[in-house]
Amino acid sequence: MTGIYDCFGYGAGYDVPFRERYRLIRAAGFGCVMLWWSDKFGRGEGFEQDAFLAGQAGLILENMHAPVHEQDDLSEDNLSGDHVLHDYLKCVEDCDKYHIPTVVIHLPDDSHPLNALGNSRIDRIIDRAGELGVQIAFENLRNIRNLESTLERVTFTHVGFCYDSCHHINYASGKDLLKAYGDRLKALHLHDNGGIRGQHQLPFDGKIDLAMVMENLRNIGYKGAVTLEPMNWDYGHIDIRSFLGLAHERAERLEQML
Repeated sequence: MTGIYDCFGYGAGYDVPFRERYRLIRAAGFGCVMLWWSDKFGRGEGFEQDAFLAGQAGLILENMHAPVHEQDDLSEDNLSGDHVLHDYLKCVEDCDKYHIPTVVIHLPDDSHPLNALGNSRIDRIIDRAGELGVQIAFENLRNIRNLESTLERVTFTHVGFCYDSCHHINYASGKDLLKAYGDRLKALHLHDNGGIRGQHQLPFDGKIDLAMVMENLRNIGYKGAVTLEPMNWDYGHIDIRSFLGLAHERAERLEQML
């Protein structure tokens, strides 16, 4: 099965209601979708209803992505730190409410090391997820030390790893993350690292050796969905249908490499 991140961009004819967006994703051939769970990045309020709209379009809900603007405050003993905890707990509870199996979470950047308070907040999130039967996938970014310490400290089966191909190459190319944590892989973000922002391009438009990425996934026995996390930043010259058609073609090409 192939899937795509639902909030892949605005402008250039991409400002379509999410009900229509999901219909177009399904029509392009994708079988599942990853949801952006926040009103930021131009999405606006009422995003919770999109879980129903995606299902109505015939899409399987692969995971949701928790908000990403405040994770560096997770260890702070202040209202900002409390707010991060509240948001992540709400995401876990919304996964249960809207029948989304997994929440993808960003840990703080390594410039903000996790302390005892940060770890205790993570434990509260993990405990609540365990109570509700929700999986947590911590994603690799500029946070490899925090990611490693968390995955080594917490070994519950519902807690694991979201592998992001572009973040891996851009921020931690010297580490074999799939070898280290592939047995705990719970989510997949595939995109390439060229373009105006050096990330979130469609596969095969950048410089990542995606054949090697797929070989590494094959070697760990990955059998899940091949899910893309592109943005339309470099694709303003094509409309949303063409973008999704091209994205699905690239996803199928990756899937054939597994």
